[in-house]
Amino acid sequence: MTAAPSSQPTPEHPQGPGPYPSVQVPAGYVLATAPKKKGFVRRHKLLSLVLLVVVVVVLAQLAGGGDGAPAPAGAPTTSPAAPAQDAPPGEDPAPPAEAAPPAEAAPGVGTPVADGKLQFTVTSVEAGVPSIGDDLFGVTAQGQYVLVHMTVTNVGDEAQLFDASSQTLLDGQGRTHSADSGAAIYLPDSNSFLTSINPGNTVDGIVVFDVPADATPVSVELHDSPFSGGVTVALG
Repeated sequence: MTAAPSSQPTPEHPQGPGPYPSVQVPAGYVLATAPKKKGFVRRHKLLSLVLLVVVVVVLAQLAGGGDGAPAPAGAPTTSPAAPAQDAPPGEDPAPPAEAAPPAEAAPGVGTPVADGKLQFTVTSVEAGVPSIGDDLFGVTAQGQYVLVHMTVTNVGDEAQLFDASSQTLLDGQGRTHSADSGAAIYLPDSNSFLTSINPGNTVDGIVVFDVPADATPVSVELHDSPFSGGVTVALG
């Protein structure tokens, strides 16, 4: 009979037979170990960073109660009112800004106004006059004549000329019209063509304007000379 193998270690099998045979490693060699696998974060650094940012944003929105959600389309947007600024200690608060005063209305018919050395008072206005004069000595308007009657007083200290060519008329469409001195010649006592007025004297004059038939006289701008500032009188 053959002897059964001994379970005791022998020089050929220092660890005993065991279930697996022992491996003899030659001198000078080192057994290589299997490399350890890197974790998910180390293998996917960029993706991990993105996921971390998303998580932080979601948590921040949940903590804020959804206040940062965009308003639905068409909803009116409002901005918070700016808080009132308190005055520094020891100083009175600034008074509220005052609204600009309304523009003053231009003086009207019957109100004396002055420009330079002449004072004007418009007494009446005639509109829609088709012609001036008679069949032998007269003139027909291109549109309609507007006759502005006025008294003119020299309030200066030397003689001053009153001339219709220095006066203008404004209509309802914002158009400016010059006086028709030629048509005024056919009016008796128009006194509006180079009429000299001495200091303190007053003359009654008529200034004639030839305007379109559909024009509405709104105001006249009166001057004591062609280069003066002028003063406006409302005709309505």
